[in-house]
Amino acid sequence: MNPGRLREILKDVERGEVTADEATEKLRVLGFEDLGFAKVDHHRALRRGFPEVVFGPGKNPEQIAEIAQRLAHAGQPVLVTKTTKEAFEAVAAKTTGAHWNADARAIIVGQLPAERNGSAAILSAGTSDIGVAEEAALTAELMGVNVERVFDVGVAGLHRLLAHQKALTDSDVLVVVAGMDGALPSVVSGLTDAPVIAVPTSVGYGASFQGLAALLAMLNGCSPGVAVVNIDNGFGAGYMASVIIRASGCDREPSR
Repeated sequence: MNPGRLREILKDVERGEVTADEATEKLRVLGFEDLGFAKVDHHRALRRGFPEVVFGPGKNPEQIAEIAQRLAHAGQPVLVTKTTKEAFEAVAAKTTGAHWNADARAIIVGQLPAERNGSAAILSAGTSDIGVAEEAALTAELMGVNVERVFDVGVAGLHRLLAHQKALTDSDVLVVVAGMDGALPSVVSGLTDAPVIAVPTSVGYGASFQGLAALLAMLNGCSPGVAVVNIDNGFGAGYMASVIIRASGCDREPSR
């Protein structure tokens, strides 16, 4: 339940429009809702500023649909990450306003926030990294951040990156997604004073070890101001970008 909904319920009680028992029933989901196979944390938006996000792998479409329905019924935006079209169809059958993002392999229920604060640039080294980059972009947008996508600007052709210098200098946070040698975040960090969140992907040839080579390269980068999330964790990077923006008070339109 979001803070606005909580306030509405309390105001209804104050005005005498609902009884204490009715309000208690509405507030029942403020803690968590036990579905047997999942305990849905409706209280997370109050604690963290954003509702619980559903991690798709390991859950069947029916479980995902049930969790999404309960979150949506409580008035919360729903994000399901790394999931399937079959899961989306199950969610769409149970909830209204469900959307499928094929690039990010993500389900959204609800609309993106109309009011957004701060700015994040989401960069991908290659076209093959776009799926993870789009997951980061979608997450940040759902959390109320202005997002600019800059794709396929890897170090094999640095002139492509330099053509987007304004995005590097105007953004409050940069999320840089790269597989292969994982070199792009360090290069980007050397061109801006904004914090950089590096995301290694499992894109690469055999010696990339499903992203381990990119992860280690990013952890060993020489440019300061770079934080690294786990392999293919676009969601974690987008979430962290929004937390940084919220904590720094970047409540303005993009202009650095």
